[in-house]
Amino acid sequence: MPERDKFFPPAPGPNFVRRVPDGDTHERHVCAQCEYIHYANPKIVVGAVVADGGHILLCRRAIEPRKNFWTLPAGYLEEHETPEAGACREAREEANAHIAIDALLAVYAVPHISQVHLMYRAKLAQPGFSAGAESLDVKLFSWEEIPWSELAFPSVKWALDHWKESKDLKGFSPFTHPVWVPGGKA
Repeated sequence: MPERDKFFPPAPGPNFVRRVPDGDTHERHVCAQCEYIHYANPKIVVGAVVADGGHILLCRRAIEPRKNFWTLPAGYLEEHETPEAGACREAREEANAHIAIDALLAVYAVPHISQVHLMYRAKLAQPGFSAGAESLDVKLFSWEEIPWSELAFPSVKWALDHWKESKDLKGFSPFTHPVWVPGGKA
């Protein structure tokens, strides 16, 4: 498989070819018969750093990628869903937690996997949580207890660090990702 094919979704049908459409600057899937252009756009991930009494809610992943590693409740935004509603849904799905969004914490661009992450600062809105279908375990960690070497993704560390930096602030501009090289440590 050519290297670039790892990053492009498969053609939407047998009549589609990859080429640069007239008036465009990017190679795309184009129907060889009717010239319809199938646009493949980045995925939006939504999630939250959920705090409760100075502790942070983390989920141990039950699915790949990074099964058995700890993450924040987060996942793909669904069609016809606001980012805030998506972050709340992901907390219910992964941690059976009902959360209240406080603020947009950060916007992280992860271009090597065509994702944009919108991370929120939130609190538990109701007591109680438990592992959902995509989690092996869910736990509240004090800052000192966070299993830093077992975090699933660099964006989890970024969001935790940004939460700590902003947790006592009423107003702040959303953070962006730190300087990072794919495959490197953040």
